[in-house]
Amino acid sequence: MQTDHSTFWKKLSRKQITERINLALAENQDFVNSDLLGVPASHLDPKVFPNDAPFLSSAPFLNTLLKNPNHIGCHTLGSSESFFSGTQKIETELINICATDILRAQPHSCDGYVASGGTEANIQAIWTYRNLFRNTDGALNSEICILTSTDAHYSMAKAADLLNIDIIHVPVDKENRALKSADVANSIAEEKTNGKKYFIVVCNMMTTMFGSVDDPDTYIRPLEESGLKFKLHIDGAYGGFLYPFTDPNSTLNFENHQVSSITLDAHKLVQAPYGTGILVMRKGLMEHVYTKSAKYVKGLDVTLSGSRSGANAIAVWMILSTYGPNGWNEKNQKLLSRTSWLCNQLDELNLSYFRNPFSNIVTIQSKHVKPILANQFGLVPDNHGEKPNWYKIVVMDHVTVEKLSELLETIRKQD
Repeated sequence: MQTDHSTFWKKLSRKQITERINLALAENQDFVNSDLLGVPASHLDPKVFPNDAPFLSSAPFLNTLLKNPNHIGCHTLGSSESFFSGTQKIETELINICATDILRAQPHSCDGYVASGGTEANIQAIWTYRNLFRNTDGALNSEICILTSTDAHYSMAKAADLLNIDIIHVPVDKENRALKSADVANSIAEEKTNGKKYFIVVCNMMTTMFGSVDDPDTYIRPLEESGLKFKLHIDGAYGGFLYPFTDPNSTLNFENHQVSSITLDAHKLVQAPYGTGILVMRKGLMEHVYTKSAKYVKGLDVTLSGSRSGANAIAVWMILSTYGPNGWNEKNQKLLSRTSWLCNQLDELNLSYFRNPFSNIVTIQSKHVKPILANQFGLVPDNHGEKPNWYKIVVMDHVTVEKLSELLETIRKQD
């Protein structure tokens, strides 16, 4: 990925970051020193969370938590609540960084917001497309379905249940986790026979269990040939902050004109606070979920969560601004190199595993891993209720070569 000519993403010093956030907080409403009476919001309770500690001036994230900005609404869409305009601008900048400098959209061509996680962001996208088909084509819920793989995240099943639409899971190859074109085409043909006319496709940019990646053309070609209407959403809740940097030939981005939205999740590889997902969507789509009854909210509201903490958006912006695009690329390459080292060791041991070459997840077949070893090293199974078929290792910052070496040595000593 090219990182030298970023439009919005710049590396900043700690001093620059602190000054920017303090300026944004000063632009927000100060509840204590104002005559504001009609907003059901305030700073965190000072009897429990003192807000006069001297160190807060140099601790911008903690200061933001205490100031407690509410980022209700979507700040790339028209007007928002003016009481928190300072930190809302930083969230807007974060969305532009994600859309343009990571996911290759044209500047200012996308909307988005910081959600409570990847699950909410995925549901938000599917909700938008269900409403789009209903609003523009008069589609019935029974004519709309979600099309995705059996390796897709369970948030798609949640969305189907909440939105009262069907979900179709296309099987993947058990060894290489890839979709087969024939299986996708057969699923589409069968659902067309069952009365489905509108497809919400969810394509995986690194699945949670395997780190596997779907080829979007496997969905796009048969749908175009069928003449059926569809929208394509990319679930990059795991891979969104890694895969765009590691696979230079990826088409899971906004340069692909068929891609309408992408989910990212900052509380994984970005190491932001939990409850920090991100939805980025092409302009002209999110309006289909305007909540017209939210008339007391300036700009109304298009988000599933409604009120949400602005501190999480500040945290992600701080992290990305600290690294800058080149520093972030270097960080990801280190994880990739460490993962490749692990795979080389597993090859020497002749162990069966799956790993996408651009991913930091390695999933080992369970026949090589005894339950006591999996428990010792916190290896995650593909299912907890039955006998696992796979155990995964996720190479994060804290997963050092030393820790991996200890795992490998324990595997060698298994009876």
